[in-house]
Amino acid sequence: MSRRDVGFPYMKAQSFRRAEKVTNKSSYRIIYEQGVRRSSRFFTIVACGNSNGVKRLGITVTKKTGNAVFRNRTKRLIREFFRRNKNLFPAEHDVVVMAKKNTPPLTYQETERELTELFTRKAGR
Repeated sequence: MSRRDVGFPYMKAQSFRRAEKVTNKSSYRIIYEQGVRRSSRFFTIVACGNSNGVKRLGITVTKKTGNAVFRNRTKRLIREFFRRNKNLFPAEHDVVVMAKKNTPPLTYQETERELTELFTRKAGR
């Protein structure tokens, strides 16, 4: 029995599988054209329904936000937020999270607070 077989049952629910990613340019284009936008101080989200039946996440962090190290860290923080808080994301929707260009270096707690407020406000809670 491998270590993978003995894992915790909740680990699969907290993973970030390929099926949960917006992966191609045409999907991003559809989301940008048809989606609903919400903004906060550091992030903008665009949400659009999909026919896949899966919550999917797309991330956009442009070169205007900073160097490669900063951009990669920002993407890691957003992916971690998605992985831990899938319940905040609307079912059967594609969501693109975009970092704004004047975003300072954030901790995970600051990112989580900002995005949680953005998603709960969007859902009308």
